[in-house]
Amino acid sequence: MSNSDHVLRDNLHTVQARITAACAASGRGADSVQLLAVSKTFGADDVRQVAACGQRDFGENYIQEGVDKITALQAVQPALVWHCIGPIQSNKTKLVAEHFDWAHTVDRLKIAQRLSDQRPAHLAPLNVCLQVNIDGGETKSGIAPTDVLVLATEVAKLPRLVLRGLMTIPDPVEGFEAQVAVHAKARALFDKVKAALNLPQFDTLSMGMTGDLEAAVKAGSTMVRVGTAIFGGRNYSK
Repeated sequence: MSNSDHVLRDNLHTVQARITAACAASGRGADSVQLLAVSKTFGADDVRQVAACGQRDFGENYIQEGVDKITALQAVQPALVWHCIGPIQSNKTKLVAEHFDWAHTVDRLKIAQRLSDQRPAHLAPLNVCLQVNIDGGETKSGIAPTDVLVLATEVAKLPRLVLRGLMTIPDPVEGFEAQVAVHAKARALFDKVKAALNLPQFDTLSMGMTGDLEAAVKAGSTMVRVGTAIFGGRNYSK
């Protein structure tokens, strides 16, 4: 095992320990929160190393980059689960539908319809989350909270998709309790939609990242998206 292998393994174990501790502090079982390792800008070899430590779910923000990694690793790591967590434009829906297992950033019915229409018949339906602009950030993607139930109702009807839940990326706020308060809004919305639609597979609240995963877990997150704390700082000039 190389030095980089050791670093990635230790980083992964540290993040897993943070999640376990956060669950314990919130009176939740350690298996109630899933770790999504965000591998954007890192190569297939880095993903392979982290996967060798038992991590199964990986998130990609850049669709073509993600497809390249999925293709490179499918022969040696066929059991990995790939999540698209970046913006999806109409001209990229086919790539997402054909290669990914999850799409977290659906915020328009048009995109959902294209994903459903373009999902290959031999694959399982695509798992999707609706991205919600929970704190009203002016530069953030996502549907307004007041419009979520209407969109969710329509997306749930699409034959090649499975509506799994909601995803949020709130603007950073200072202080643990302030972080919890923002995430609690998403949890309340999640509960409202779940009760209204009564979908058995609506079980995922994707929120919390490296800097606020403890607050997200306390508020009810079921999936935290962590990149920097596992893979290290990113060099976007590559």
